[in-house]
Amino acid sequence: MNNSDIDGTTNTDDLGHSGQSRQYQDRLALVAIANEVAILNREKSVTARENAMQLRENSVNVRERNILAAQTLQAASDDHMLMLQQANSQLVIATVEAHKLTEQLEMAKVQLERAWLVAENANLAKSDFLSSMSHELRSPLNAILGFAQLLESGSPLPTPSQKSSLDQILRAGWYLLELINEILDLALIESGKLSLSMEPVSLTEVLRDCQAMIEPQAQKGGIRISFPPFDCDSFVYADRTRLKQVIVNLLSNAIKYNKVGGTVDVTCSAVTAGRLRISVQDSGEGLAPEKLAQLFQPFNRLGQEAGAEEGTGIGLVVSKRLVELMEGEIGAQSTVGAGSVFWVELKLADAPQLVHDTGEPLTPVQTPVQSDAALRTLLYIEDNRANMALVEQLIARRPDMRLLGAGDGVRGIELARSHRPQVILLDINLPGISGLQALKILREDPVTTYIPVLALSANSMPHDIEKGLEAGFFGYLTKPIKINEFMAALDRALEFAKTRTK
Repeated sequence: MNNSDIDGTTNTDDLGHSGQSRQYQDRLALVAIANEVAILNREKSVTARENAMQLRENSVNVRERNILAAQTLQAASDDHMLMLQQANSQLVIATVEAHKLTEQLEMAKVQLERAWLVAENANLAKSDFLSSMSHELRSPLNAILGFAQLLESGSPLPTPSQKSSLDQILRAGWYLLELINEILDLALIESGKLSLSMEPVSLTEVLRDCQAMIEPQAQKGGIRISFPPFDCDSFVYADRTRLKQVIVNLLSNAIKYNKVGGTVDVTCSAVTAGRLRISVQDSGEGLAPEKLAQLFQPFNRLGQEAGAEEGTGIGLVVSKRLVELMEGEIGAQSTVGAGSVFWVELKLADAPQLVHDTGEPLTPVQTPVQSDAALRTLLYIEDNRANMALVEQLIARRPDMRLLGAGDGVRGIELARSHRPQVILLDINLPGISGLQALKILREDPVTTYIPVLALSANSMPHDIEKGLEAGFFGYLTKPIKINEFMAALDRALEFAKTRTK
């Protein structure tokens, strides 16, 4: 064997061994890879098992939470159902209670209506009683004051002692009349039936009228009274007549309860925007705080009952109610030993605008008595002989007049048709037909329809006067008779009759 053969065989074996070695290495690599894959799969399997266990635990937790939530929800639902049941029960109870309350309210409403009706009937009865009382008291007062005035001014004049007695009679009579008027005013206010005529009122005119009315009382008591200058006029929103009544009451009290030689000062001032204060200051003894607190109480004269000055204890009460009805205020300040100040506050008003202003002052109509004047007739229809006698004596002072008398409405209508008097004086309360019925007949008869008819009655309530004027009376006079007022009304009626017969 040559070397070349030996070399060839050796190379072939080497190649064979080399191939087997590579295959072995490849198998080892594959085994290694398979092992790694197996390890990875094992790790993934472990992880999956762990995840599955975690999911199982989570599922258990979720299931437990769901069970807990369901239990909580069921409990809440049970509580809610219980609450609903309780609320429903309470609603049923509330409905029953509301029904009972509604029934009680209906019963209370019925009772209130009944009480209101009873109160209204009581007010009507009180008004009727007061009106009747006024009539019954005024009728004798008419005779007392009327004849006392005739005696005082008659001829021959009364002696000094007679004059003194007449003064006492007149003073007591007018005081009683004032008491009647104040009681009626208070009752009318409390019943809510007082009607006011609210308008812009000239304070200058009101104070001038009050000054004229109160000056004689001040002079008699030796009291010096001063009023503000009347050069600058102000207007307040009020009822003219009732405002005078209030101010005169304050002035009268300031004079009555003043000291001898004392003073009363009336002032006006603007206290706030749109309001004016009228003050009445006196120099009297003043009031202690405890007495000042008792002002404006009915029939409370603050310890003056035993004093020399007459009083009713109603005037301030009426004044307070009137001021409040006029949307104002009233009050007082007082210092013991120095005097008192009573004040009234009212709303300022614009001056009324006059459409026509002639610049000429109005003068009262006067009928002069002429020697050749025709005799004029007054027919008086009155069932009270004392009242008839009083008017007879008044007409006896009129040489231009004669008087016809009738004791009832039927006889009066007959005389009116047959004699056709210039003026008829008619009482309201008559036997048979009333004065208002007689007036209606006279107005409907062409023979008597033109004759002015004056009412002369003790029915002095404002609604009585208003009712009479609405019925067609030419004027309405109240008893007791005030001679000057009576004569002035008679003159106006005669002048009116004169124009109607031309």
